Amino acid sequence: MSAPEANPPTSNCPPQSDEWKSFLHDVIEQFDCTTGTLHRFDPGDNHLKLLASQRIPEVLMPVVQSIPIGKGIAGAAAQRREPVEICNLQTDTSGVAKPGAKQTQVQGSLAVPVMDGDRLCGTLGIGKLTPYDFSDDEKKRLLEIGAEIAPRILPLV
Repeated sequence: MSAPEANPPTSNCPPQSDEWKSFLHDVIEQFDCTTGTLHRFDPGDNHLKLLASQRIPEVLMPVVQSIPIGKGIAGAAAQRREPVEICNLQTDTSGVAKPGAKQTQVQGSLAVPVMDGDRLCGTLGIGKLTPYDFSDDEKKRLLEIGAEIAPRILPLV
């Protein structure tokens, strides 16, 4: 099965552009999720910079604008270069999620690195309001979507 159809912008768009918001909305909908983020990797400060978000509480926006590699779910996915999943963010004790993440009301959460070959370009994350274990196929599909958009969000240099 191929990756679901989502319509990414055709070029590098500015952060929070309508095109990236629309793309993220389509991805979230395809996975029957309610929240999501798309970040671009900035090697200058080793942070992920927000390109688009959906249903992230305003109080958390300053935190998700710039995420250090290795911190939180998105930062862990970027550091590990593999999907990071939390079945129930509200009860998670793994230490991967930042304490403020519970304010999203998300329970099932998945973040994947956006890779252009071996090059980290960013992360793509989705979440559900119910506990959920994402299947291997769902993880693979989200990774494929990330790989498709990677050339459009190449790291800032």
